[in-house]
Amino acid sequence: MRGPAGAARADPRPRGRGCYPTGPAKIDLRSRNLTIRLDKDTAGPASVGAAVRDRYSAASKEAEAALCCPIDYDPRYLRVLPEEVLERDYGCGDPSKYCKEGDVVVDLGSGGGKICFIASQIVGPTGVVHGVDMTDDMLDLARRNQSVVAERIGWSNTTFHKGYIQDLKTDLDQVESHLAANPIKSVADAQAFEAWAARFEADPMIADDSVDVVVSNCVLNLVGEDKRANMIDEIFRVLRRGGKAAISDIVSDEVVPRHMKDDPELWSGCISGAWEESEFLRVFERAGFHAVTIAERQEEPWRTVEGIEFRSMTVVAYKGKQGFCWDHNQSVVYKGPYKAVLDDDGHTYPRGERMAVCKKTFDLLKAGPYAENFVFVEPRDSVAAEDAVPFDCSPPAHAMTRSTGWEGLSAAAPRRDARESKGADYRETMDGCDPGCC
Repeated sequence: MRGPAGAARADPRPRGRGCYPTGPAKIDLRSRNLTIRLDKDTAGPASVGAAVRDRYSAASKEAEAALCCPIDYDPRYLRVLPEEVLERDYGCGDPSKYCKEGDVVVDLGSGGGKICFIASQIVGPTGVVHGVDMTDDMLDLARRNQSVVAERIGWSNTTFHKGYIQDLKTDLDQVESHLAANPIKSVADAQAFEAWAARFEADPMIADDSVDVVVSNCVLNLVGEDKRANMIDEIFRVLRRGGKAAISDIVSDEVVPRHMKDDPELWSGCISGAWEESEFLRVFERAGFHAVTIAERQEEPWRTVEGIEFRSMTVVAYKGKQGFCWDHNQSVVYKGPYKAVLDDDGHTYPRGERMAVCKKTFDLLKAGPYAENFVFVEPRDSVAAEDAVPFDCSPPAHAMTRSTGWEGLSAAAPRRDARESKGADYRETMDGCDPGCC
């Protein structure tokens, strides 16, 4: 499997979950029939979707205190915001705090622009912020305040797009402009429109792998259940490797029954569309995210309806565990405090045991939110990329102790002993004592 630098690498097998040799898994997006979608609402049943649209349109003109729970934002970012933006903000968290200087940010369901304008200040003049919303009145509120905020902070780095958050490829402003100039009056017109709309596959509104942070503030729960998998896939698509989603939303402590989901008032009020809280984490895991974490969870429920508690929760999830598994003779040691931990690829790390890992896993653990929990052991003799061999990253060979194995797991010998990171002969000893150590 060795080869010269720059040579095409052979297909290393076997592969692990998330660790694979054939490139990133393809995102299977659903067919996007725009001639039909233009008339579809955000939520499932027509009455529920209309309620969402109408309620948020009205809330852009006059503040509705009951629409979501109050949040304390960092006051230094609020001073430059126009009063009407502050008054007509409907969120349940502050995902902007997970942005940093220079980031490219997308805010899903950006509404009147409050989170975008806060993020604009955090990312600074070298960063970029995109807001995506489908409510015209909310977009008008945000766009008419763009220049005001830009003048007050000294730079302009925010753009607001009309689009569905479950379809970040299609720019609805462009669609509506095209239809105004080319109305559909026949089957031939419809076919021509479909051919024109196909351009968004090659030139999407938000490009693949172009975003550092996707944020959303109490909006994902408004999307219909049949579109949610596609929405999470779209978040994954636009994020760069190493990027993250920071999502504040309303969750429930029980599964919401169907009769509540069909209630337009409860759905548009961020109640009956809530995910059950553990399921909210699993949807990101299923989409391929790792390090899915409850960053914040409201202690007291915001509302209780029919005995079901609804509260705010912020989840942070990272993209980047997919990739090739090559052996660079690296190891890690889990420091504790737990007896062992299991990562999103099925790898178990017993406390205190040196564990052999592939370079991808080594880099992921070292750069991500796990870093403070591990000791990272580089080899005495580094391994060049062209000399690396495939690493068996499948969980059974990886998830065991060096000597006795891990309870409940296979006791077969690991692919290599983790102590080999010391060198070809890890049993060698030094003659005498190193003065720097004794």
